[in-house]
Parts: sequence; structure tokens; C-alpha cells
Amino acid sequence: MAETELSVLSGQCLDRRMDSKDFVTSEVTAWEAERNRTEAKVRWRFTTADARIKLEKLYPVLEYREPAEPAKK
Repeated sequence: MAETELSVLSGQCLDRRMDSKDFVTSEVTAWEAERNRTEAKVRWRFTTADARIKLEKLYPVLEYREPAEPAKK
């Protein structure tokens, strides 16, 4: 989510030259206040089911095994 917000910040606020750190700070502060005021949300399009298909090699399905019975003495 952080990468998504940074991408939005870059496109909506930091897409021009700014001549001072103070100006950048004020612009980012205003942008952040507007995002918070409008309660901006991330709308995920990549569902868990899609991830399981697309990333199958990264997230293998683990087999369930019954716990072994304790050894009798």
C-alpha cells in the first residue's frame, strides 16, 4: 500500500520541478491532508484467488498431516 500511495503522490503532487525543500514539504502536506480528508482507499484488483494462481510457485499448497500419536511406553 505504501508503494501505491507513493506512486499517487508522485503523479499528483511531485510531477513538476520544485525549487526548495520547504515548498516540497508544504505541497506534500497539502496533498496528504486532501487524501486524508477524502479518505482515499486502495482498490485492490488482484484477489487472493488470482494470487494463488499467478504466484503458485511462490506459495505452494502444504499438505495436512495428522499428528503422530505419542509412543506408548
